[in-house]
Amino acid sequence: PNVCNLFATFGIFLACNWLMGLKVILTVKYQKARGMERPFPVKFFYASNMPVILHTCLISNIYFVSQMLYNSQPNSPFIGLFGKWGEASPDRSSIGHTVPVGGLAYYISPPADLMTMLYSPFHTCFYIVFTLTACAIFGRTWIDIAGTGVRDISKQMRDNHMIIKGYRDTATSRVLSRYIPIAAALGGAAVGALSVVADYVGAIGTGTGILFAVTTVFEMYETIATENQGQAMKALMAQMNGL
Repeated sequence: PNVCNLFATFGIFLACNWLMGLKVILTVKYQKARGMERPFPVKFFYASNMPVILHTCLISNIYFVSQMLYNSQPNSPFIGLFGKWGEASPDRSSIGHTVPVGGLAYYISPPADLMTMLYSPFHTCFYIVFTLTACAIFGRTWIDIAGTGVRDISKQMRDNHMIIKGYRDTATSRVLSRYIPIAAALGGAAVGALSVVADYVGAIGTGTGILFAVTTVFEMYETIATENQGQAMKALMAQMNGL
């Protein structure tokens, strides 16, 4: 690593932290406690780093199936469309290993370096579009699987007798639908874009690893802050119930 690598890594950290700080603040209020309000932030990285993790798992599974099929029937044209594999070039550190050289497995793999990106524009564009689209879809899908989608958040608010300030209780789902799905999809695409950029600006480590580290630390800080705020709210509610 040199000074340029350190600056690139620092720049990715700053970009990731700045994007994680982007959010839309919705004010919710309690129906049974007049005057009590609290912010409900909808973060830009609503799905956190899960989209890029799921994208990495998808690529690994495609590589595994493609290489297994190609080794069993290397002359099949259909399997060749799915992926062709060959020995790594001598100038790579992965010499002695097989790498995708054709088919779908090749086009969803990242180009080796910036020069390869310039000399293979179709490969570069296909890889970037595939990565951003897959991360956006995974981000949108993950919130429904993890129970943080519009329907789940609306149910939690309804069970806790909470409504969005300025709207009726029947409009909670409609208001949340304006922000949560968009944040999940665009945030997932942004995570994928950061991962791609980090891999090619010379950042130390992989883009996925940097994002995982930054988001983990950031979420730990937010969890501690939320727990402290929740304890203060419980103490206040206990005092109000005692009056």
